[in-house]
Amino acid sequence: MQTSRRDLLIGSALAALRPLTGATTPAIRFPTAPRDRLAMASYSLRSVLDVPRNRARGASLTLIPLRDLPALVKDRFGLQNLELLGQHFPSTDPPYLRDLLAAVKAAGSRVINLPTSVGASFYDPDPAKRTLAITNSKKWIDTALAIECPSVRLHIQKVDGAAPSATLAAAALREVAEYGASKSIVINLENDDPASEDAFFIAQIIDAVASPWLRALPDFCNSMLKGDEKFNYDAVKALFARAYNISHAKDSEVDGQKIVRVDLARTFGIAREARYKGWFSVEWEGAGEVWGETSKLVEQCLKLV
Repeated sequence: MQTSRRDLLIGSALAALRPLTGATTPAIRFPTAPRDRLAMASYSLRSVLDVPRNRARGASLTLIPLRDLPALVKDRFGLQNLELLGQHFPSTDPPYLRDLLAAVKAAGSRVINLPTSVGASFYDPDPAKRTLAITNSKKWIDTALAIECPSVRLHIQKVDGAAPSATLAAAALREVAEYGASKSIVINLENDDPASEDAFFIAQIIDAVASPWLRALPDFCNSMLKGDEKFNYDAVKALFARAYNISHAKDSEVDGQKIVRVDLARTFGIAREARYKGWFSVEWEGAGEVWGETSKLVEQCLKLV
């Protein structure tokens, strides 16, 4: 955690990543049209999703099953790319995944990332807990493969009484990256939790593993929860230097009782400077009516992407 931000911000480090044994470099063909570069995160619509493990589900009388989301997102927002949160899946059994994939294809859509928790931490001092995190990660990689999704985002869970260890996390995630490479699934790490997923900690892990299959997922606003505005933009810059296929486009984040905001145009500019070619998943997080606010964010992003 002592590596300087200046060193971590050097984007050329990404170009020097060496493939793992037997792996090839990811070769996703990214779209270029603004609308095709956007995706809709199921997290944006968490309050209206009818899924068992959705703690954010609201009291709406018109809750939406996950399998109906592709058609709804296409009709309501004009977006055909989806980012489906793992905890929104009612099941990961093969019959359900086949049904979900059929619904995605029927809408002419595609799942482009699967963010999920893995039930343990990659840096837990207990080897058995790290093994559990690795095992569960592999199961989610298999889930992504089943729905023809090219990547997963794995959460680095906090450990009570243990400081984040880049050494332990890198060793565990090296094995996960190897498995991802064997399935042609990219593994992404996000600046999500301020304690266990600090952007510069993530950069250390990615640089230590040095695999083209382990990349960063820059969230536009999450690092505002840990530092000031400059810290957030520095964090986003560090992660876009290591990103490949997915980022989270948002203009605000809830911090307790207040909402913190970022400059969307400036953040999209950081992505362009990094020559980022991947998708921007629209993730609404804030106050207001879900449909209207999410639509507003989509329209803002379309003008800036």
